[in-house]
Amino acid sequence: MVLIGHGGGQHKKGWEVVSRAFPYVTTCGFAVAAIDAPGTGDRPEHPEIRRLVALIKEREAAGEPLGPAWPALNETVASQLIPDWQTTLDALRQLDCVGTGRPVGYYGLSQGGEMGIRLVAAEPRITAAVLGLVGSDWLLDIAARITVPVEFLLQWDDQGNPRDSVMNLYDALGSAEKTLHANPGGHFGVPSFEIDSSIRFFARHLGSLGTASTS
Repeated sequence: MVLIGHGGGQHKKGWEVVSRAFPYVTTCGFAVAAIDAPGTGDRPEHPEIRRLVALIKEREAAGEPLGPAWPALNETVASQLIPDWQTTLDALRQLDCVGTGRPVGYYGLSQGGEMGIRLVAAEPRITAAVLGLVGSDWLLDIAARITVPVEFLLQWDDQGNPRDSVMNLYDALGSAEKTLHANPGGHFGVPSFEIDSSIRFFARHLGSLGTASTS
């Protein structure tokens, strides 16, 4: 099974999620799951998240540094989303098509990468992860606790996540097996062939194309 974390301002049914879920199901036969972060999609509005997002937008419009509002927003989202993911995983593993003993992967970029680093570090049932497009320095200690195989994506011209910060976070990962995929372009310019790469990555670590479940 592969869990997919959506990016900031997106939701579990968005194209960002569906475009990745479809090949995992049809090519590998994996089960795929996605949930909404607090205050997005089908979930009720979250007053504190709304306040922090408004503050961040004001600072961006004024050309000012985001200050503590950005890490505070991520901490607020993570405080609810990580336990929600773990509860979701508990429930999904009771399904016959998933089972309790089968490996679990995680895919998430941008905010999905921010939350993914936290989740993978906290959840031993996740055995491989595709992460990236994030360079938050407050994640360095958390990233060091990750030991599973990781494929990590970097967009070379991502203004919101400077390459040095992203590479520092990649370097902090405690995984013995980790690969950095760097591509030219901005934050939203991840090449489509990276989806194919993630399919091969998960097939290696969750089950080969010939042995993956087709339930």
